[in-house]
Amino acid sequence: MMGRQKPPQPKLFYADFNVERRVRKNHPLRRIAGVVDFDFIYKEVKDRYGINGNVSVPPPVILKLLLLLVLYNVRSERELMETLPERLDWLWFLGYELDDAIPDHSVLSKARSRWGIEAFKRFFERIVSQCVQAGLVDGSKLFVDASLIDADASNNSVVDTHHLKRYVQKGYRCLEERLDELDSDKDTAANSRHLSMTDPDASVTRHSGGRSKVRYKTHRAVDPHCEVITATTVTAGSQDEGNLLAEMIEIHEHTTGSTVETVVADSRYGTIDNYLLCHDAGVRAHIASLEETQRGSGRQKGIFPKELFRYNPATDTFSCPAGQLLTRRMYHKKRKSYEYKAASESCAHCHLRDRCTRSRNGRTLKRHLRQDELDIMREGAQGSEAKRDIRTRQHLSERSFAWSTRYGYKRARWRRLWRMQIQDFLVAAVQNISILIKHTKDRMVQSNAQIGQGSTYARCRCSTYSFAPVLMRPLCRCMMVLNPV
Repeated sequence: MMGRQKPPQPKLFYADFNVERRVRKNHPLRRIAGVVDFDFIYKEVKDRYGINGNVSVPPPVILKLLLLLVLYNVRSERELMETLPERLDWLWFLGYELDDAIPDHSVLSKARSRWGIEAFKRFFERIVSQCVQAGLVDGSKLFVDASLIDADASNNSVVDTHHLKRYVQKGYRCLEERLDELDSDKDTAANSRHLSMTDPDASVTRHSGGRSKVRYKTHRAVDPHCEVITATTVTAGSQDEGNLLAEMIEIHEHTTGSTVETVVADSRYGTIDNYLLCHDAGVRAHIASLEETQRGSGRQKGIFPKELFRYNPATDTFSCPAGQLLTRRMYHKKRKSYEYKAASESCAHCHLRDRCTRSRNGRTLKRHLRQDELDIMREGAQGSEAKRDIRTRQHLSERSFAWSTRYGYKRARWRRLWRMQIQDFLVAAVQNISILIKHTKDRMVQSNAQIGQGSTYARCRCSTYSFAPVLMRPLCRCMMVLNPV
């Protein structure tokens, strides 16, 4: 006999309904709730609230909402709040019941402005610290890379600040006021001529010969042990990533408490300053030389490389392939290097001139004041281990950024640099949390397999885990009240 569904009749009361039982035991949000302590945010932002006025949404709820926004790549905060009543797992994660009032979407934007960057930076650092305690970070080797992010601004918003007369009919006074504000702002875009009036902190950047766009750039350091992101920061899209190597190393050592022994990066980081930085810090630089990668291109195509010129330290001269001597002529203070040049007559009548230089004044060479240290670092970057690390970086760093795309990092959610930094901290924290709960689950399975073999176990009162090994206590929400079995 075929059954027929009765017309729905909404009930006023559900006596036997429990949100807790509606969320499956292996739900990812359950694991996140069991691993991450969100209550720390009370202490971080307590100075940002007054003692009078309306009672705010609890800060842990706000932080969880922003985590859901990134974790599920929800298009907007308004859509997040509209979807929230339909998702029982989200309600459980936030500690809400079916009849609880849903906050307005404006709560999130107000919280970001009230809290600032430091609260989210602290959240990211705490997750990295948990990964370190769980043994997921080695800390001695660091892979550094950067990737562009499309800003939330159209190319139509870009103006040429050197020719403002063309924009007079579009509101010259408003434009002039905004430019005056930018003059007093330290965090202005790197491209000082072409400026987006929608998001002035971003810069017009072209990548791989493609179309110029308004972009930001995220700089990321990844530990190779479990691919935990240990350092991250955001700049304007036109910022040279090679200038941030020292900052990335410093952030990594601060968040992990370890000392970097080897840094791996692509040729954009292979500058003289970075080589000397690593040399002074005692860090092995497995970085391809920027000078060598650019050799043979442009005006240098078909020209003798620098290595064919032999340096004689006794006479402080170079000898060219034709046997002529290049003597020291002048010192470049900015580059901290000496310039060597042969006699003009010798170069003018040399039979190898076409293969040696295209300059009218003849071939010149530059030697840095610390050339010996540079040679040592560049030689180290040519070793078999360095080449293996450089090949590994191509997969590891790109895999980390590719993973971020599922969380919407390729497109800015908000405008201005400080908001982009918040987005970057949230995306990196979500990735690290995923790594943390994955390895926590694997360890739980291994530990449960050892039950009855003499190991000491503790019963967890928060029911996050039925049996939690003593070594796993720091990963439990009620770690202060665990009792031995």
